[in-house]
Amino acid sequence: MVVPCYNEAARLRTDHFVEFLKSNSEVRFIFVNDGSSDGTLTILQTLAATDPERIIVLDQQPNAGKAEAVRAGMLLGATGSSVVGFWDADLATPLNALPELLHQLQRNPLLEMVFGARVRLLGRRIERRPMRHYLGRVFASVVSVMLQLPIYDTQCGAKLFRVTPDLLQVLDLPFESRWIFDVEIIARFLVLHRSDPDFGKRAIYESPLHQWEDVAGSKVKMSDFVTSFWELIRIRARYLSQ
Repeated sequence: MVVPCYNEAARLRTDHFVEFLKSNSEVRFIFVNDGSSDGTLTILQTLAATDPERIIVLDQQPNAGKAEAVRAGMLLGATGSSVVGFWDADLATPLNALPELLHQLQRNPLLEMVFGARVRLLGRRIERRPMRHYLGRVFASVVSVMLQLPIYDTQCGAKLFRVTPDLLQVLDLPFESRWIFDVEIIARFLVLHRSDPDFGKRAIYESPLHQWEDVAGSKVKMSDFVTSFWELIRIRARYLSQ
């Protein structure tokens, strides 16, 4: 599991990762330090020393953005693994959601990827600031139309992928998008399976999360939503206009 980190020293809850590994022997973490300027790298190196076999630190210099941090980590994680994915360092999605996503991928051999989805249902704790929630719904609706895929939540930072030749091809080149590389990943898969219009509906599973919360200190600003729409236009022109 890849965890991209940029200046996370003040909010990285290392104890949560250590405790999770104690009861989940099939998981390992690859922390990608994306050119942090605070003490993130030192904290990650100390964390890795507690379990060097299952906690790996990849130091990416200089800062290249979350998209490239995730891509580099996933390429490393795919070596010798059947499943790879990424998880936001702030643990907005708690780690106890990971086994459920992994179970969904393992139980259905037709699935290529499983995404956490922040669906506000009764009995679940999905706590998002109202403005972010409504902007997110508008964005997701636009993405759904663009991809011609009824996807609910493309931007949740909890995703798993089956390691296949297709995934390695998707990750082969740097992402053009800095913020919405999640959408670009899906678009690249759809291009590979252009002859199969039902690929996305068959290969992607969205798993509603039981808990998710906005964590203070997010690097995402309101202005980034505007940038994201411009990046959508570029993704459509690059992959979906042919």
